[in-house]
Amino acid sequence: MTQLQDVNTTDIIDAIRLGCRTMSSIFNADDGDLPFWRANARPNAFFGMCWEDHVPGRHLNALLNAEDAAGIEIDEDAIDKHARAAFLSFSGPLALPMRRVGGKPIQFSPHNLREGLHALYALVKYRDSKRARQLVEACIEVMFKYFDLLKGWDGDRLYQEYDLIFKPMPVFVQGVGRAIGPLVKYYRTTGYARALELAILLKDKAIHEVFLEDGAYDPERFGTHVHSVTCVMSSLAQLADLTRDSVLMNRVKLFYDHGLWKLRDTIGWSIESGKPDNEHVDEGEANNTGDILETALILGRWGHVEYYHDAERILRGHLLPSQLRDISFIQEPDNRDGNDELRNIACRLRGSFGAPAPYGHEPLELNARLERDGITRLSSVSFETDIVGGVVGSLCEALREGVRFDPIGHRVNLLFDFKDDNIEVASPYTHSSLTIRVKRPGPLFVRVPP
Repeated sequence: MTQLQDVNTTDIIDAIRLGCRTMSSIFNADDGDLPFWRANARPNAFFGMCWEDHVPGRHLNALLNAEDAAGIEIDEDAIDKHARAAFLSFSGPLALPMRRVGGKPIQFSPHNLREGLHALYALVKYRDSKRARQLVEACIEVMFKYFDLLKGWDGDRLYQEYDLIFKPMPVFVQGVGRAIGPLVKYYRTTGYARALELAILLKDKAIHEVFLEDGAYDPERFGTHVHSVTCVMSSLAQLADLTRDSVLMNRVKLFYDHGLWKLRDTIGWSIESGKPDNEHVDEGEANNTGDILETALILGRWGHVEYYHDAERILRGHLLPSQLRDISFIQEPDNRDGNDELRNIACRLRGSFGAPAPYGHEPLELNARLERDGITRLSSVSFETDIVGGVVGSLCEALREGVRFDPIGHRVNLLFDFKDDNIEVASPYTHSSLTIRVKRPGPLFVRVPP
């Protein structure tokens, strides 16, 4: 893993560009150009599993965000392929994101509502898709009809009325609670009141049953899928920011300051699983770190400027260095049959984010523990493709928040080199001192690091 210490804005944009390249190259030509989910780099390099109800949402949200925030030119063919996959997942008997079984989209898991809605939201916001708008609003009505805040999902009705295969989640946070974020984004974009109404109902359940006043992490309440925990945390911060709800934002801050430390370290590395026996395993998940970064940026914008320092440390110390750049260790597999899942693996994976340790791509402690338990396993390095989308979306938010101009004036929140029509910043990390040239009149606010 390359350690990036003197990072500037162009490095963030370069990381976004590489991630977009990856997300635009992982379509399975042997399965209708649906996007791969599984991506293994070692010991055996391959792509596998096409998840049409999950991957397109992460990738459309990231690719179209990158086009908007970083000015990166995105391959429109990649957008079309992801959009087709997303629409396929919503083409079942109900407006819900579903996975194919026997070639038909009939398997529904509430876990994937977040991703399904993210796909449609992004197509509405950045491509003005009327089809996506109709599906979002139909999906919201289905959620109102079949999900009860006290009883949960009526899986029996879904089966009896539509012959759906319902895959329940063990806790609220791992299921429908994940949908709060895209509902907030959709309301910001369209003003559709039912989206905000549903987001607030889900928020109420979250703060009364899960994110309690003690700020603690309890796996019985939260579950052990850490990305679900961090993405709901960032979703609640987005909702608090939208509605100017200081009580909710304080609840987010309490969890960030206390319970989150069970799941992260000082550079923002976050463990993949919160299971008690996983406590000393160094297998992380980069989009957990992305959620932590996004939440820190929102808390910083609310006046808690020390969270900007946390965000910058996360970017410099872990998130950017965790991107796959050096692909020399990936051995191309024998592919005499020309299967797409074995084609050009290293090149297509370059730019990925995945399941890093705090110190590198391979979680050595996991292999050591397996050896102690008498389990022999070749060291494995993987980069699930949905994680790339999660991280790239978070990097776009860092770009937007790092240096900005608003009605109050210029704000330098993250100390990276930066230049636009309003301001030019020379970072103290890449120059002898911090230098700022204001090009547009207005007050200047600069975060002073501790």
